Parts: sequence; C-alpha cells; structure tokens
Amino acid sequence: MTVLIAGGGIGGLTLALSLHQIGVPCRIFESVPELKPLGVGINVLPHACRELIELGLLEKLDTAGVATSELAYFSKHGKPIWSEPRGLAAGYKWPQFSIHRGILQQILLDTVIERLGRDSILNGHHLSHFEETASCVRASFLDKAKGRIAGVYDGELLIAADGIHSAVREKLYPDEGPPIWNGRILWRGITEGDVFLSGRTMIMAGHQHVKFVCYPISNRDDRGRQEINWIAERTLDPTYQWRREDYNRTARLDEFLPWFEDWRFDWLDVPGLIRNCAHAYEYPLVDRDPLPRWTFGRITLMGDAAHPMYPIGSNGASQAILDARTITREFLDKGVSIEALEAYEAERRPATSELVLLNRGNGPEQVMQLVEERAPDGFEVVTDVLSRQELEGIASNYKRVAGFQVDALNAKPPIVQIPGSVSRF
Repeated sequence: MTVLIAGGGIGGLTLALSLHQIGVPCRIFESVPELKPLGVGINVLPHACRELIELGLLEKLDTAGVATSELAYFSKHGKPIWSEPRGLAAGYKWPQFSIHRGILQQILLDTVIERLGRDSILNGHHLSHFEETASCVRASFLDKAKGRIAGVYDGELLIAADGIHSAVREKLYPDEGPPIWNGRILWRGITEGDVFLSGRTMIMAGHQHVKFVCYPISNRDDRGRQEINWIAERTLDPTYQWRREDYNRTARLDEFLPWFEDWRFDWLDVPGLIRNCAHAYEYPLVDRDPLPRWTFGRITLMGDAAHPMYPIGSNGASQAILDARTITREFLDKGVSIEALEAYEAERRPATSELVLLNRGNGPEQVMQLVEERAPDGFEVVTDVLSRQELEGIASNYKRVAGFQVDALNAKPPIVQIPGSVSRF
C-alpha cells in the first residue's frame, strides 16, 4: 500500500525519491496550488549532499549551486576570528553546496515527476483530518484555495513533512501553540555582487545581537559577478510586535540597514549589498521545543514538522534529508511498518533534539559572541581573546552533534544500502 507524504518541501521530495529508489510506492500531498522555486539561499552540508548524490543528483547540484570551500567568522569590525575549509576542501568525500532553496526544491520536484510521474504529487491538498484504522491510515484533504474537499486517501503510513506550521503536529500536540520567538529578526535577500574572498566562501560577521551572513549561490559570470545570498540579523526589544500572521513580509530597509551602515570592510561592502537587493524579506527567528514523541502508530513527523531549529550551522534542510534517508533505510530493514517508524524515531529524535538546543546556544557561531563579550572594542590578534583550543573545540563539537565530522562521515557506510537491484517491496 502507498505511503502518504504530507508536504512537498525538500524533506518530502527527498523522501519520495528515496522510497522510489527502494521500490516503495508513495504520494505527496501539498497545500499550495502550485510548487514554485521561492525562497532564498541555503547550504546543504556534506552528509546531506552525500544522500542527494546517492539519489543521482550530483550533476544538477553542481550546475545550479556553488561548491562551498570555506567558512569564515569575523568580528563586527571585519577582523578574522576563525576560518576552516568546507566540503571537498576539508577532506570530505562529498561537497557542500550553497544553493537557492527554490532551485534545490525545483531540482527535487522535477526529478520526482520524472521518476514517479506527475500524478505522484497532488497540489491543492491541505491535510485536514487523519485517522488510523485496523489496516491503514486514512487522510482527508481540503483545497483551501477553492474552499472544497480535495479527497480522502488510504495509505499504509502517513509521514508529516509539512514544515514548522505542520497540520499533523498541531493535531498530535493541540496545546503546543505557535513557534517560539526569541526576540531576533532575520532580514534576507539575494543581490548580484562582485566576488568576495575566494568566491566560494561563506562568511559570518558580528555577534549574537547584530550579525551579517552571506555566501554566493551561483558561479561567477563573465563579469565576475555572483548571486550573493545575505542575512542581516538583530535582536529587538521584547516589546517589538513582529507580524506573526505575515511570516515572510517584505523588508523595510530603515528597520535594519542603519545597524550595518558602517560595516564597510576592505573585503566586503555590507550596506552596498543590502541597498542593491531588489527584494528582501523579514523572518522571525523561531523554533519549537523538542518533542517527547514523533511516532503515533502509523503516523510520524520529519523535518521541520519534527524538529524546527534556528538556521544556525546550516542544518535545517540537511537534517530533513537525513530524516528521509533514515526512514528509507528502516523500511528496507523492517518493511513499511510501524516498527520501522519507531526505529527511525529512536535514532533521529535524540540527535535532532540535541541540535535544536545547541543552535539556541548559537552553535558554532558562539565564537563571535565570545569575542564580542571579551573584546567589544576590537582586537589585533584573535588568539589574544580566544585560545586556539577554544576555537577548535567549538567547531569540532558542533560537527559531532550535527553528524558531519570529516573522518567519521568518510568512514560511515551509506545510510541506504540497496541490496542488489531487486526490490523487497
């Protein structure tokens, strides 16, 4: 019987491709009438890139994104704090890609349609109700745009990949309430700009309360220009009333540009990037508390429906991809069953819960906050402020928790190991 997947984002699409890879029929139900390549840039870390490569997507990713080679942290004065190689340059067997989120989603969507068929994705299907019977799970859907019932479908299992505002999670935990806002706002945009540093570098500058992040998401053109994804972040007064009903409203430059007006470094013009952006958007920095349970019989959560986290350490999409591949592995081992869902949760819930909490403590970006606290007026050499041991320890611990330490990942077998070419299903 078919596996029902609620949500056609990165996690849901990766799961569909993975299930198809092992011969398990599935169908995706997506709320919006049409999936479009929206959003801004994201990073896909080596452990997640590995899984997409296992699905045969390397060439498409390499064409559409930038193979990131370096991550660098700077103070609010533009002084270097810490840098490290990333992806292939760090010794991983797999690259790290910086890519437009919408383009990545479109790559996955096109591949799903190509391999599973166009009827494998039903748009305009918002999950309104589900119930478990003796032999299946029955899910009801609404077409919200047209205000009518979209259909009722039976499946072996229901997997919720429907994001931070998950309808499934809301029904399983009706008293949870809205996502938790920590008083910080992100303003995000994409600007065509000159190449900076290596042309494959992701930078973070500032500290917890005022921060700027940027990285290229396209290869340089004939003029030496690239599409540069940027994020400006600041902590606001607790009385600030951000518009919860308008999660990604169009940004107003006067609300955040003044905080970055003097951030003109000899290697990057921050206010110039912000001003030259055609469209910027505002996002509150939100997450949810880790849950005590994801799996309820034939229903489970994955991705942001299960473990929404701050976009620190570039881990949101990567962890959703790992969820999808772990579910697939457990189906191979235990069949399409409740036991497989429980085994998936037993591995992934503790790991992602730790990551959610670590991101609340700024993850690897903690080095910038420590520098700000110890030397707010600047420094000559960063090791006068933070020891090399502290710097390396923070970076190493985050890789451990997130599951992408170089030697450990390189030695780890694939999550999904196909037994020959014969499907068990």
